[in-house]
Amino acid sequence: MKKNSVVTGIVIIIAVIAVTVLGWKLWPKQSATTQDNPQPAASAVVSQSASPSLQDTAAPSNMSSASETAVQSKTSEISSASETAAAASVAGQPSANGTSFDFSGETVGEQPKTFIPVVGNWEISDDGGNKVLAVDGTKWQSGQTAAGIADQARALYGDKYAEFLDNVTAFAYYPYALAAGIDNFNAGEISLRFKTISGKVDQNMGILFDMQPNGDYLTIRAAALENNLVLWDVVKGQRTSLLWINDVKVQSGQWHTLKMTLNGKTVEGYLDDQLYLTYELDHAVSGKVGAWSKSDSYVYMDDFTVKQQ
Repeated sequence: MKKNSVVTGIVIIIAVIAVTVLGWKLWPKQSATTQDNPQPAASAVVSQSASPSLQDTAAPSNMSSASETAVQSKTSEISSASETAAAASVAGQPSANGTSFDFSGETVGEQPKTFIPVVGNWEISDDGGNKVLAVDGTKWQSGQTAAGIADQARALYGDKYAEFLDNVTAFAYYPYALAAGIDNFNAGEISLRFKTISGKVDQNMGILFDMQPNGDYLTIRAAALENNLVLWDVVKGQRTSLLWINDVKVQSGQWHTLKMTLNGKTVEGYLDDQLYLTYELDHAVSGKVGAWSKSDSYVYMDDFTVKQQ
């Protein structure tokens, strides 16, 4: 009787072990079969496609290769879309009429993202409900570079930033900011709208072009207090006037359009669509572009547009 009980116990134990082992082997297959169902996998991807956190979500170890491929593909699409949006937020909007910067997507009171301040105080302001880029000369101090200039220099010139940074720091005499994403303007047209607000010494706004890695550049600028239009060559912070045009009416407190064209080495300067200045340079132009000002000028700028040939 005891032997039968022992035998019966042993049989029961063996049966339990067998069922447990069999169940352990079958369970992962059932789980994998469930996760290989394409419909739930697709739904999961779609439901999370708008969430950046999807890129940080680890896939289950037993997810099928098809599901992994779907997630990787969608993640790639999200990453690409994010990069595109980020690029759009820090550059002008390209169109058939060139690349235009209107600052509508910027934040009032902050430094611009679509322009890179190098010297002086540049921030987004509100002009009757319209967002504009303002250079605030009321805070101007000669030799004052923009905040975060080292990082800005690296963004502009990469490994070659040191020379640019050295020259900007040494010769920070004139406020300027560079248009993001315009790396090599060598022919075409640049225009902007501006309105001078105040300035006891100067009320100037200019178009900067031919910016070199060493910090040298050219600029065409209009002056409200002087009523003239001048083409300057700036080398190591020192200006040399290449052509000076007087009797150009620049009314303070009113919007004006400043434009320059470059065809080969020939530069033309316009104010309010009227040609005033024509000059033949002694070298070909190639470099970054932006907006330029002087000393205590407080000026609003908008609709910076670059049309490259």
